[in-house]
Parts: sequence; structure tokens; C-alpha cells
Amino acid sequence: MTSPNPAQSRYFDVYESWKRDPEGFWAEAAREIDWFEQPKKIFDANEGVYGRWFTGGVTNTAYNCIDRHVKNGRADQPAIIYDSPVTGQVRILTYADLLTEVATFAGVLKEKGIGKGDRVIVYMPMIAEALIAMLACARIGAIHSVVFGGFAANELAIRIEDTQAKAVITASCGIEVTRVIHYKPLLDHAIELSSVKPEVCIIVQRPQEIATLIEGRDYDYAALLDDAKARGVSAACEPMAATDPAYILYTSGTTGRPKGVVRDIGGHMVALKWTMKNHYDIDPGEVFWASSDVGWVVGHSYIVYGPLLHGATTIVYEGKPVGTPDAGAFWRVIEQHKVKALFTAPTAFRAIKKEDPQGTFLAHYDVSSLKYLFLAGERADPNTVQWAEDLLKVPVIDHWWQTETGWAIAGNCAGLGAMPIKLGSPTFALPGYELHVLNESNEEVARGQTGALSIRLPMPPGCLPTLWNNDQGFIEGYLIEYPGYYKTADAGFIDEDGYVFVMARTDDIINVAGHRLSTGAIEEVVANHPDVAECAVIGIADGLKGQVAAGFVLLKAGVVREINVIEKEIVAMVRDQIGPVAAFKTVLTVNRLPKTRSGKILRGTMRKIADGEAYKMPATIDDPATLEEITAALKAKGFGTSVEAA
Repeated sequence: MTSPNPAQSRYFDVYESWKRDPEGFWAEAAREIDWFEQPKKIFDANEGVYGRWFTGGVTNTAYNCIDRHVKNGRADQPAIIYDSPVTGQVRILTYADLLTEVATFAGVLKEKGIGKGDRVIVYMPMIAEALIAMLACARIGAIHSVVFGGFAANELAIRIEDTQAKAVITASCGIEVTRVIHYKPLLDHAIELSSVKPEVCIIVQRPQEIATLIEGRDYDYAALLDDAKARGVSAACEPMAATDPAYILYTSGTTGRPKGVVRDIGGHMVALKWTMKNHYDIDPGEVFWASSDVGWVVGHSYIVYGPLLHGATTIVYEGKPVGTPDAGAFWRVIEQHKVKALFTAPTAFRAIKKEDPQGTFLAHYDVSSLKYLFLAGERADPNTVQWAEDLLKVPVIDHWWQTETGWAIAGNCAGLGAMPIKLGSPTFALPGYELHVLNESNEEVARGQTGALSIRLPMPPGCLPTLWNNDQGFIEGYLIEYPGYYKTADAGFIDEDGYVFVMARTDDIINVAGHRLSTGAIEEVVANHPDVAECAVIGIADGLKGQVAAGFVLLKAGVVREINVIEKEIVAMVRDQIGPVAAFKTVLTVNRLPKTRSGKILRGTMRKIADGEAYKMPATIDDPATLEEITAALKAKGFGTSVEAA
């Protein structure tokens, strides 16, 4: 693979053009969107908390994702490929098929009393109907809030209550590798718990489990669709203000109040459409696969809206990187559907690396269609990036963003001509983001010094304008600590060449005897041990030093060396490469790390266990039993003796 040549990249020219004229830059990008009425102002600093984009503009997301492509010659092109190794199904929906399904279901929703501004909870597995439901809401101007399928009833109830949801769209069950998750009992319990009672629940009945419907409230999705098609029911696209909410997506917060990130319609479309070519180098008609879930922001932006706005083909994958059926699952999908770019979380590749360290499964598949691997969702450790690049022989592009931003803050813009990478860095800030590294006094630190990564206001289009019904919470949570900036709550630095390094959440900077150390930097060292498949480093309270670092490691499949020898080698590596100041003496070898369903390691919860603090079981945890394993491992080392789950 040839190294990128900075002289051949247009990145710096494009970034500087944005800095010179931000409104002109986004006005040009907005020409890629079909407007019913053109915006009166590109940016209005007098609207909203910090200003609003494309005020006065009128448009519709579903129209831009579907109708215009059907009108412009893409009717027969695949829009959605549903690939489900857990059920053995592959289903292809062309843009014409998608228009029929979405317009019909939108008509069904209207007949059930759902209209512009109403909130609809979408509680779905990774099936095509999840996308149809989201787009149908967009078509009629309803505001959807997707809740990850299988979330606990209490968490679902909180979201029903906070949104004042009028309807819920769900499925009878979700299907995992080893189990069926019963959605309907969770939904019924959530409605019991909630003071808000949705008027309508529409259920996709899956053959693996047929849910019992409550008369007068619950309806069978397929029966409604069949009846509506027979009667010719169809809904037109509702004209929507660019500043109207497209959706609400809840993210983790430190307070008891739900934190509903709002995405507005106009800025959302403009930003995502721009990224598809300029960042991901995807052309209309090409196949883009974001291996995520519609319950997360990646699923919203790059399974549903980004690819469809662009006229590309998107993949809805109901499976895992390993176990459905093996560590070659991703390679099979790439070959079968001719995927040009794969976007996934680093944890997916760590799982593949753990099961198949030599990458032997790849030899069974033709993945020559793949031109890029994009990683995001958590920090991409250099070891995993290097392993993936050596295996696939394509650029591996780390990029950094958040639920709140909706698209990348920093990343290597493949469509502008990729820049040379530095392992551990997502490269440069994207146009729209002026990134600064600040200290506690709101002062910029020197290049190379770690501080709080912060974005100068205003945020670009596509980022949250506020939290749902909580402007003050938005101001207090994101804008007060660093006046004039948005607080990302991520720590890192910008080096002399302008490369951004995101090292940890700000609360993952540990203080060892007065020395501020990044757990991410220590994890880089640990991950380089040849027997380590995956790792996590946390700070544990220490009476003498304040905190000390401890590492948790998973070993690669087939490793037979003595564990205590490996652990001593890891300690020596950290001492050699970070220094004795890290006081790194504790390594715990475990079988699994506790993670969210999106693959993020629950370091904060692990730290509470280690410090013997009570903790709340995270709503997003994939398997609660992993916390029991971590607790046992820590207790064996003398940590966390008074811990209990709240």
C-alpha cells in the first residue's frame, strides 16, 4: 500500500476555505440538499443557544433520502441490504421498494393519529423495518427517538416519559448468537412503569417469537401494511423547517435527568451529505457498511441517513464480528455485497484479532472491493490499527466524534486525498471544527501538552443545538466550563504538525503522585505485548500516590504461556516505555471486559468496583456477568472489597 502524499491532498485548502468563510462553505454544501424553500440565513447567531443553521429553510429528510433518488434514476438501485446471519436471511430493498414501504407506513402512522411534532419511540433490532420506521417518521414530521433494542424496561420507560411518546414501534424479539431477547414483555413493563402511556404500539412479528398483542393498543406491523397497500394508503412528505427536530437520541449523563441529544433537520442533512464523499470517499451507487446499530448515533448517521442522502447502498447487518458463525463474518459480507468502505468500532477488530490472530479466515474470501476501513466509537489503539492495516492492505482511518456532534470532529478525509497517518491519531480536525486544547483556566496549552479538547463556538451544522426540553442543562453540561467553547469531555493534545491525539475521557486522566497520566497512553503499551488481544487501563485509588494504574488484559486465542510471566512482562514494558512514575504494578488477566452494547469498555464502572464504591448497573451494558468477573478478579488482588451494585 503506497503512503499518502500530503501534496496530493486537498485537505488544507478545503479546511482553510471553511475558516475564511464558514457561511459560504456551508451554503455551498447546502446545494447538495433539495429544499422546498431556500434558507433565508445560512447561520443566525441570534437564534437558539449559540445560533442556528439554515434558518428559514424548508425541506424534508425522507424526500432527500428516497423520493429524489427515485425521480433521478436510482429507482432500481439497492438502497438497503439487510443481511442477517443469525436468521440466514438476506433482503434487498431498492430505492423504489423503500419509497413504497416508507410512504405506506407513514400513511399508517397518520391514520393512527401520529403527525408533525409527535414523538415516536423506535425500539427495534437490526432489521430493515427499523429504518423504514425512522424514515416514515421523518416523512410526516414526527420526531423519532430510537432506543437500543433490548434495553431494560426502566430505561425504556424513562425515554417514553421524557419524550412524552405518542407511539412505540417495536418487534416481537431480537436475536443474539445464543438467545432470543423478548422485546414485548420489556415494552409492556416499561409502559406500566411510565406515567406516559403511548396510544399506539406497532409490532413487527418475527417468526422466532410471536408476541401477544393488547387489543386497542397493539397492532401487527405486517397486517397494517398489507391493509394499507390494498387501500392505496400513502403519505406525502411534510414540509419541515430546517430548525425543526429530526430526532432525539439519549446518551449517558452524570445526572438523574435523561440527556436527550436533539438533531435538527437542515444541518443534519447538509453535514452528513458532505461527509459521504469528502470524508468517506463514497460515490452514489457504491456500497457503504457501518457495522453498528440504529440504537447508536453511528447507526443514525451512517446506516440510515448519510448513505441514503447520498444515493449510496447501505447494509443493515444483524450479526457480530465473531460467532456468526466465525471470525470471517465481516469478510463474507464484504465479498458478498461488494462493500467499498467498512465503518466499525475498534472493539470489533480486537474481537476478530483475538479469535483469529493470524487473520487466516481472510484467505477464504475476496475482499478486493474494500478500499477503506474506518474506525470510531472509542480510541483506536495503534496495535489494532496496525494489525488491521497489515491484514487488509487498505488505509485504516481512525476518526473521532460523539453522539452530540453526529459526525466526525477529527478524521482523515479520504475523499479529499488522505493524509499520512500517525498511529494513535485521528489526524486533523474536519472543516467546521476549530479545535483547541485548554487547561483549567480556559487557556490554550502548548503543542504536545495534554488538556481538554474543546471546540470553539459555534458548532457546525449537524451538531446538537440543545438537549430535549433542557436548554439550561445543555449550557451547564457543555458550554459553561470553557466559555466560548463546547466541552467535549475528552482529553488529548495537538502535536507540532497539527495532528490530534485523543487520549481519554477527561475523567480517565489519572493523577499518580502529582503526575497526570493518560490511561490511553498506557493502554498503547500494554496492547503492544504480542500475547494481548485487548486491554483496558484504569486508575485505582491509592492512599500514598493518590492513584495507581492497573491493567486488565485478554489474551489471544491459543496462548499457552504462563499468565504470571506474561503479566510481569507487561509491567516491565510499561515501566520501560512510560516510566516508573506510572507506578504500574497490577495486571489482571480476564476472559472478558465489561462493555456497552456498542463496544465501549465500561472503565468508569470498573474504577468504582476497584475503589470499593457502590455503582449503578449501566443501562447500556452488554452482559452484566462481566462485572461479576471483574469484581472477582479485583478481589483476588485485594481491591474492591466493599463494592456493591446500587
